[in-house]
Amino acid sequence: MTRVLVVDDHPVVRGGIEALLATTDDLEVVGSAEDGLQALRLVAALAPDVVLMDLRMPGLDGAGATGRIRREHPSVRVLVLTTYETDTDIVRAVEAGATGYLLKDTPLADLVAAVRAAARGETVLAPPVAARLAARLRAPAQETLTPRELDVLGAVARGATNAEIGRELFIGEATVKTHLLRVFAKLGVDDRTHAVTVALRRGLLSPPA
Repeated sequence: MTRVLVVDDHPVVRGGIEALLATTDDLEVVGSAEDGLQALRLVAALAPDVVLMDLRMPGLDGAGATGRIRREHPSVRVLVLTTYETDTDIVRAVEAGATGYLLKDTPLADLVAAVRAAARGETVLAPPVAARLAARLRAPAQETLTPRELDVLGAVARGATNAEIGRELFIGEATVKTHLLRVFAKLGVDDRTHAVTVALRRGLLSPPA
């Protein structure tokens, strides 16, 4: 019997996933959590084999919770189940240690198979996610933004000024400008608006909530 913890901030979604998994004979939902911090407490208390993890949640998000679970409970597998498939979301989850990445429109049979595979330690990726990762690996190196460049561009997308970005990231305004110039060069643009537009189109930034 594979023990599963469901993590999602929407009660209806949590209930739906639990009901779906209840139709199987070899998967047991041992608990559910509405955010990353609650998930950490339940992983410690319930020792699930697999955590089905949403990404966008208040407080500690899915990627952050995944990283801590993998560090504190390395035998627990985390399988992301989300509606988001941007490059930023995918890379953060994979770098945090997620065993797999599925979308919420995954058919029940595929979800069940993925949970079983995750429990065995196998990597499971939804086809669109696998395609995006492959495209990212094939992308020219000059288009790859560093984490700090993504932080700066994300702040630009929120409407922050260079001075505000500097205070938020604890760097000088001149350093912010340097990062932006590198972003412009990598994306082939010449202003902030186009940089954000191109980054959103390529999935380098998540759309505003």
